[in-house]
Amino acid sequence: MPIWVDADACPKVIKEVLYRAAERAQIEITFVANQPLTVPPSRFLKTLRVPAGFDVADNEIVRRSEKGDLVITADIPLAAEVMEKGAVALNPRGERYSNATIRERLTMRDFMDTMRSSGIQTGGPSALSQKDRQQFANELDKWLLKG
Repeated sequence: MPIWVDADACPKVIKEVLYRAAERAQIEITFVANQPLTVPPSRFLKTLRVPAGFDVADNEIVRRSEKGDLVITADIPLAAEVMEKGAVALNPRGERYSNATIRERLTMRDFMDTMRSSGIQTGGPSALSQKDRQQFANELDKWLLKG
């Protein structure tokens, strides 16, 4: 079961965790983006460049992911779609989305979109902390051990 990464917005430090995990676990990881990507030479690391456009990378990840695959994304609608196919979704902060939390996240995302479109400044997410990186590595390891 491969890992798919929504690479356009994936933090560099999380990509580095994934590079090491691919070698250690000998698992294929594909980084999907609409811009050129560079990954270390490895038979386990692949890049997939898609055309520019709204949700093109997300749609490709949904199309290619299968039951049991792991998808790394902070994109809530993408996480919801791959979960419907039976894939596991994990965000770069180490939160593994569940059926219980994904609906709540979608509702909050839509609410924040509405706030922003009405001109209210909502700010962005906080910087990735060491705790976030550790949580991500822990959740990744849990998934790898089950595979």
